[in-house]
Amino acid sequence: MGINCTSEEMSRTVDKNDAGWMNCAVELANRSIALGEVPVGAVLVLAGEIVGEGWNQPISHSDPTAHAELIAIRDAALTLQNYRLVDTTLYVTIEPCTMCAGALVHARIARLVFGAREPRAGAIVSSARVLDNPGLNHRIEVTEGICEAACSDLLSDFFKHKRA
Repeated sequence: MGINCTSEEMSRTVDKNDAGWMNCAVELANRSIALGEVPVGAVLVLAGEIVGEGWNQPISHSDPTAHAELIAIRDAALTLQNYRLVDTTLYVTIEPCTMCAGALVHARIARLVFGAREPRAGAIVSSARVLDNPGLNHRIEVTEGICEAACSDLLSDFFKHKRA
C-alpha cells in the first residue's frame, strides 16, 4: 500500500514543503499496517529537520496512548531534551483525536498539518474542536487537507482489506 501525495495534490499546497513532510508521515503510516494497526503516521519538524516520528501502535504495544502523534511527540522531546516543542510543526495523516489535541497544546507545538478529517473522533475541526477552547493557554496554527486523498485512501484501503 505505497500511497503518496500525487503531483496534483502537491501543486495545491500553500507551502511546498508541507506535501513532502506529509509524504514522510504517509510512509510511517505504512509501518502501522505491517503491525495490523490503523495506518496513521506523524512527523514533527523543527527548522527543516525531522525531530520526532511515530506511527500507530496501541495494539502492538498494549498501550491506548500509543497514537502516532504521541509517539512522535515523545520522540521529539527525547531528541530535543525538552518537554516544550516550541516552533515545531506536526504533520499527521489523519485529524488528531481529543487526547492527541491536548498533547499538542501541552507540548506547545506551533503548527499542526493534517491530511484527512476523521468525522467521528477528529477533535480539531470535525467534532470536539478542542483547539478552539478559549480556556487554553496556547494556540496552534492548523492547516488541513494536505495530501488529503492519499491520507484518506490509506485508511479506506486498510479497512477494505480488513473487512475482506
